[in-house]
Amino acid sequence: MTFTLPDLPYAHDALAPYMSKETLEFHHDKHHQAYVTNGNNAIKGTEFEGKSLEEIVKGSFGKNAAVFNNAGQHYNHIHFWKWMKPNGGGTKLPGRIEKKINEDLGGFEKFKTDFAAAGAGQFGSGWAWLQVKGGKLEIAKTPNGENPLVHGAVPILGVDVWEHSYYIDYRNRRPDYLKAFVENLINWDYVDELFGKAG
Repeated sequence: MTFTLPDLPYAHDALAPYMSKETLEFHHDKHHQAYVTNGNNAIKGTEFEGKSLEEIVKGSFGKNAAVFNNAGQHYNHIHFWKWMKPNGGGTKLPGRIEKKINEDLGGFEKFKTDFAAAGAGQFGSGWAWLQVKGGKLEIAKTPNGENPLVHGAVPILGVDVWEHSYYIDYRNRRPDYLKAFVENLINWDYVDELFGKAG
């Protein structure tokens, strides 16, 4: 498959003040576009031509760094834009995901603390995740463009902790960015949708 840059599901200024128009112009229009362009170039003439994005991510991990890095980040960002929405966050979660967070992660407040801690504790670039593995919810973190797909899990929520995701708005205050993401940006309906497919 050929990678293409998806449109944002909202205007560039729709997530302000928690994520600025300038951040989205750089992050979506330039950084994500670069993963698309470089990924398409890296895949040409390889065994990955014509395969689905998930197949490419899983198949290239540990085998072809140029393909994996760009395909992984393309996959991550396709979902990242949908994992946020204007007036997101809050404490009213869809019933089944709230129940599962209570069962597996010790409640919503503990989830918020542990998810933010995973993002803050990821040294350098990477991601923090809410994933489904073996039927249970887990919090995880990965370096660079890695995601739960390559570790036998299904990501249902992720937050980008590469500096280009927050530096314009928060400078080096990654914990403040993570707090804003959880409290004001998460699109829990999309998380619930992915959880339903992962079950």
